Amino acid sequence: MKKRTDRKIAIAGTAAAAVLLPAVMVGLAQAGVGVPKGNSEAAGNSDPVPSFGPATQPSAPGASASPSKRAKPASLPEVPAGTDPFGTGGSPAPNDPDRNAANHGKKPKLPPGSGSGKYDKAPNGATITGIKKLNPRIFDVTIASPALGAKVKTRVMTPKGWKAGSAKTWPTVYAYHGGRNNSSSWIKDSDIEQVVGPYNALVIMPEGGSNGSYANWYNGGKGGIPEWETHHIREVIPLMERNFGAGSTRAAIGLSSGGQGAIIYAERHRGLFKYAASYSGALNISALGMPAILTSMNGDAGTAIWGDPITARANWRAHDATVNVAKLKGVGVYVSSGNGQPGPFDDPNTPPHHAGRIGEQLSGVMTQNFVAAAKRAGVPVTSNLYGPGMHNWKYWKRELRRSWPTIASAIGARKS
Repeated sequence: MKKRTDRKIAIAGTAAAAVLLPAVMVGLAQAGVGVPKGNSEAAGNSDPVPSFGPATQPSAPGASASPSKRAKPASLPEVPAGTDPFGTGGSPAPNDPDRNAANHGKKPKLPPGSGSGKYDKAPNGATITGIKKLNPRIFDVTIASPALGAKVKTRVMTPKGWKAGSAKTWPTVYAYHGGRNNSSSWIKDSDIEQVVGPYNALVIMPEGGSNGSYANWYNGGKGGIPEWETHHIREVIPLMERNFGAGSTRAAIGLSSGGQGAIIYAERHRGLFKYAASYSGALNISALGMPAILTSMNGDAGTAIWGDPITARANWRAHDATVNVAKLKGVGVYVSSGNGQPGPFDDPNTPPHHAGRIGEQLSGVMTQNFVAAAKRAGVPVTSNLYGPGMHNWKYWKRELRRSWPTIASAIGARKS
């Protein structure tokens, strides 16, 4: 699996869609024809996680900034072959489970050489096998994951006053990266150290895979490795709470496909997060035309994550943030996106076919749809549909700064 979910999101073009997913098939999908009545992944992994202390439901922080009139969604752009519309910089992790096709669909199990470990384990046996101190406050934690069948890293930024082995717990932010990137991205590419560092908050930055799918892969209906949702929710969270002092007052933030992860996790595991924020996220994957975009240029790999968009439509919808927006009642929400036109941080002469323009146009359409659906569902959402702006870190840095005070307030983080 060499192409990440972010790239799939951006591979478009009406001609390709017409060839690979004819209008009659889309119509059947919308009508539910040929869709299984039950789907184990759609229904079976979305329950709350009470075993390590889910946060209580808060009153929604932040007023809705939705426009009074529903904006007309932009048409999907045509994507020239060879472009990388959702490039977020960096590179996949060396031991990327998304690229280990030989493991896909296998039953989850601990990878070889996991050892007994000296740290408290997650309920499914996931364990910490090593901790590398990068500086006085930042650590790389290696996790042997049954859900991924591999050892992967999670980067941790500790607050001032944090001490290993202490019984004290801290407000915690889970920060999810974009596709074709890794757990180092938030520290390397953003200014999260400067924005969140002065607060008494613990920041957890897990590995999310080069595809950035933030889901347990469908794998033709048999499930199995890689199970990213299981890794993030049932492995990373308990390991951080049992070994690093992560508290049960949590926020989830993410950019690009990580923005999708932050919102969908808050929906599928109600009560787990007090706040969720998406910056240029893929928030409407099952919208009319989007399954064609996601699968048209990726062959069999295009359906490995969520399944065939017709026969596994229930699974697509179960991972669509817009479809499930009503589940965010009681959760604070911030979403933002540009529209793909060159903005204040971009070259004004950037051509229309540039990858960053196309990627942000797509995320803009999906975020716009999400905001409209939230308004219809009566879910307060703070949104910043800021118009001109492309798909890059310059905007995500700005959005982190804008959203952080409200996130900090929601989880009780204070300047230390």
